[in-house]
Amino acid sequence: MHSRLEVPQRAEGKAEYLDLLCIGPSTRTAIEFKYFTRRWTGTVGTPAEDYALKGHAAADLARLHFVRDIARLERFCRRSDQNGLAVMLTNDASLWTPPGAGRGRTRDQEFRIHQGRELTGTLLWAEGAYTANTCTLRGTYPLDWVPYSELDGPGGEFRYLAVSVSPLSHTADDSPSHA
Repeated sequence: MHSRLEVPQRAEGKAEYLDLLCIGPSTRTAIEFKYFTRRWTGTVGTPAEDYALKGHAAADLARLHFVRDIARLERFCRRSDQNGLAVMLTNDASLWTPPGAGRGRTRDQEFRIHQGRELTGTLLWAEGAYTANTCTLRGTYPLDWVPYSELDGPGGEFRYLAVSVSPLSHTADDSPSHA
């Protein structure tokens, strides 16, 4: 297995970069990573290490960029020997928790990535008012957050979401996955 970081993928006259490309004898796997944190400080590990995580605050953009990673991987997976994996690691429970029943619509409503959600089809940002963030997924992706670690204090629970992208069975629709 060979690994390459920040690998350019050229399409439509521009280059996009895969975070990691793993090349095996018969298959290539592209991996996209997102690490979104809320504020947390503590000391953990052996040997002990001090951490001071910053809060990123823009959870809506974390969702948008994660969904765009899936769309990018779908473009990469147009060949039968290529697959992908989008991974999000976070200690921000707002990403894995479904919105409350009384919560009104938000601009990232269709980009929610909470536990039990399924991503598929065309996702509109702000009900289509901002078309540059429209994202179309060809596959269907059930979302299942998995516990990663439990540390002391508020924001100490970490979970990850891993979305596997398989090679597409047909590629008749070559339209871009996001504008």
